[in-house]
Amino acid sequence: MKKIIFAAFIIVTIFSSCSVTRNGITKQAVAVNSLKYLGEYIVPYNQPFKGTTVGGLSGIDYDSLHQLYYLISDDRSQINPARFYTAKINFTQSGISNVEFVNVTTLLQPDGSSYPDRKKDPAHSPDPEALRYNPVIDKFVWTSEGERITGKETILEDPAITIINKEGKYIDIFPLPIQMHMHPTENGLRQNSVFEGLAFADNFKIMYISVEEPLYEDGPRAGLRDTITWTRIVKYNVASRKPVAQYAYHIEPIAHPSIPANEFKINGIPDILAVGGKKLLVIERSFSTGVLACTIRVYISNLSHASNIAGTASLKQQPPAHPANKKLLINMDDLGIYIDNIEGVTFGPDLPNGHKTLIFVSDNNFSKEQKTQFLLFEVN
Repeated sequence: MKKIIFAAFIIVTIFSSCSVTRNGITKQAVAVNSLKYLGEYIVPYNQPFKGTTVGGLSGIDYDSLHQLYYLISDDRSQINPARFYTAKINFTQSGISNVEFVNVTTLLQPDGSSYPDRKKDPAHSPDPEALRYNPVIDKFVWTSEGERITGKETILEDPAITIINKEGKYIDIFPLPIQMHMHPTENGLRQNSVFEGLAFADNFKIMYISVEEPLYEDGPRAGLRDTITWTRIVKYNVASRKPVAQYAYHIEPIAHPSIPANEFKINGIPDILAVGGKKLLVIERSFSTGVLACTIRVYISNLSHASNIAGTASLKQQPPAHPANKKLLINMDDLGIYIDNIEGVTFGPDLPNGHKTLIFVSDNNFSKEQKTQFLLFEVN
């Protein structure tokens, strides 16, 4: 039986870009030495809000100027139109007292209409996953994983990185690297394993996008004992909106066998967060059928000495000479509590003692068996 470690200190040196100027824009990094688990908050299943059902929360970001959180839902317009929520989260060092939803915003297409239902128009419905707010331009960027269905009927929809305003209106998109397209053959991106993570860095001059699982050309998906699973992190110049580099990132093996053994299992990257310099906090989320909880391992990845693999067609045939460095920050299994499908992370405001915070959120997949879970950590 696992010991419950409510004051879990995970000793590691990282940097967080939490400090803000009066306009809410990040400035210098702040040294951080450990994480301490403070508590959780569970949103009731299928909580209604302004005519929508709260669930599927796959990304979270904090607006320090307005002291608001933005949470994107991965509802593919099946329950309600694709959307993001605005919320307030109240907490102290004793934990989270409540999560209050204050607004919901529909994501809009270029023509101003909401996105179509996946069942009615799967080639044009989005699969929202990540959302970040850019206070420099007062706009959001969100990602969609697209669609890849093959067989009797082939449906291909490329992923998207879209800029919107606070009303959800379409502004523009970031162009995709040549490798990041859907194909009817086993080339390029895998279905439902695409742009799950998004992070701004260098005072919002740089944007990183993480690919959840390997491209077909880069090798197999994570297994139970393998050590050769590579995925990619794409670097963008925000001003030009052009991809300027890609880095190879090694994904760990799956934590537990599925039950039965041949059922679905996965380990991949559901979110990333800039933590100063060229370092990223990277979440790896391992799930196996028959094991309700997820294994959430969080790493600090350093891109400083990673080689640019944008011109590499296959990491399987040409393994990276210098992949992104990584160091384990925390394995949430060690907390001894139930951990659900964590898909988003953000820095929050300071605690009363002046320490920084990290907040994680889980995607309940609109399932009764899962939880919309917020986890609060103190950063020391």
